[in-house]
Amino acid sequence: MQEIDVALICKALSDANRLKIVKMLSDGEKCGCKLLEAFEITQPTLSHHMRILCECDLVQTRKEGKWSHYSLNCETLCQFKNFISSLHCRENGTSICR
Repeated sequence: MQEIDVALICKALSDANRLKIVKMLSDGEKCGCKLLEAFEITQPTLSHHMRILCECDLVQTRKEGKWSHYSLNCETLCQFKNFISSLHCRENGTSICR
């Protein structure tokens, strides 16, 4: 995963609502209407958040009638997790992360 891709994901996840959406989607695909019920935001605001999550490829969308269904892009999420896992915090040459 390129650093620019990681930066876009980090920027997308820097918003508490988008972080909550990703957490909700970790349980599986959700209809936009179900996501909207969990927030005190308007439908255009949800669409804005979903656009940002989709643009960084962390979330994918599937249309069914007038509704959009969202799910995590597992490939992107795994690559992001691998990048984060490759980071280490060392003090005096010894890893201090447990």
